Amino acid sequence: MPASRSPPTVTKPAPAQVAGTAAFSKFMHVLQLVADSSEPLNVGALMRASGYPRPTVHRIVAALLAERLLVENTRSASLALGPRLIQLASRSWGRSELRLAAVDELKRLRDITGETVHLAVPNGATMVYIEKLESPSAVRMASRIGTSVSLHSTAVGKAYMAALDAATLNPLLENLPMPRYTPSTVIELADLHEQLRVTRERGWSVDSEENEAGIFCFGAAILGSHGVPVAAISVSTLMFRQKDNPEQAYVAPLLEACRAISARIVETPELSAADIL
Repeated sequence: MPASRSPPTVTKPAPAQVAGTAAFSKFMHVLQLVADSSEPLNVGALMRASGYPRPTVHRIVAALLAERLLVENTRSASLALGPRLIQLASRSWGRSELRLAAVDELKRLRDITGETVHLAVPNGATMVYIEKLESPSAVRMASRIGTSVSLHSTAVGKAYMAALDAATLNPLLENLPMPRYTPSTVIELADLHEQLRVTRERGWSVDSEENEAGIFCFGAAILGSHGVPVAAISVSTLMFRQKDNPEQAYVAPLLEACRAISARIVETPELSAADIL
């Protein structure tokens, strides 16, 4: 029997050396600018927002239009996300293993509390909503699936950060953007550390009009294998209609939902061993 040989070592190129990385990053940056803008953007506005030269922006926009990732209003020349991108996002959302594992508990939580429930996952220095179940109340919140929200000003962000180990949390906090959204927003790192300490001790977080005026949120983390946080849930209520006993009315069912979803993730090999997002 011939002696076995070790497979040849293949040296992977560093990420910065991968062909097309810089160009792809520019395409994604332009898409993100269009997606995040509160107003329609045209090529001129994209050029100013991106800092790219006009020929570069024209080239990127032309390619994105050709692939139906962007669409253009022929009268105003403004740009919007295209049907192909929306189709891809819809398929990703519909097949999200985490969302599918959580959706029944989220519905139960919404029905028990009578308030809006969000499921969010980390994305760098933000959290992204991947599910939102509206309160049956006539009042609707401005958030939507796909919205990115700051870590420091939201219940989902603080719940997620408080569940991280120090080795992961400290580097994240070093460069964390902390813009002020309302007069209540915490913008000092020492104050955020204190909020995370309290959150860690009691097991749930709050957003007291820190991200949006008039909105109070309670948050808790969903834990995967080895207790690593993979997502967070919030229950959001209007300040004027918050119930007298919030810990019983909102926090207790929230923590129970997080425990049930966390257990499902850990106990299911396909969820605990793979990328569940």
